[in-house]
Amino acid sequence: MAEMKVLLVDDEETFVQTLSERLKMRDLKSDTVFDGTQAIDFVNENEPDVMVLDLKMPGIDGMEVLRRVKKMYPKIQVIILTGHGTDRDEEESRRLGVFDYLKKPVDIEELVGRIKAAYHEKLQNTMAAAAFAEEGEYETARSIMEKKKK
Repeated sequence: MAEMKVLLVDDEETFVQTLSERLKMRDLKSDTVFDGTQAIDFVNENEPDVMVLDLKMPGIDGMEVLRRVKKMYPKIQVIILTGHGTDRDEEESRRLGVFDYLKKPVDIEELVGRIKAAYHEKLQNTMAAAAFAEEGEYETARSIMEKKKK
């Protein structure tokens, strides 16, 4: 099995670097970027499996990154991790297809669990669609993938 690719996106550089180190101690390798533009560039070049995304960032904010990523790469599982989100932000994130919405500070074990769950969700959806396609059930495979886009 390929190694899970995790991308951490937050403009608080010290926070995101510390988070990356804490994930590494739990055998989860991650890449880090510090704003929305870097996030979109990274995704276009390296398509991660799971993205942990802050909402409040200068320039392109997290909500806009979420919109663009879900439109271009619907299979990427996105977890919002924010210290400034509102109920309205959470509602909009869920409408756009976010895997989970967490508030800072978050327990590292909870975050690790959610990252692993998001990765397994991606794998299950991909494998289920592939199995149906292999059996000639292209419409079923397509509907599985379309359902995950929404």
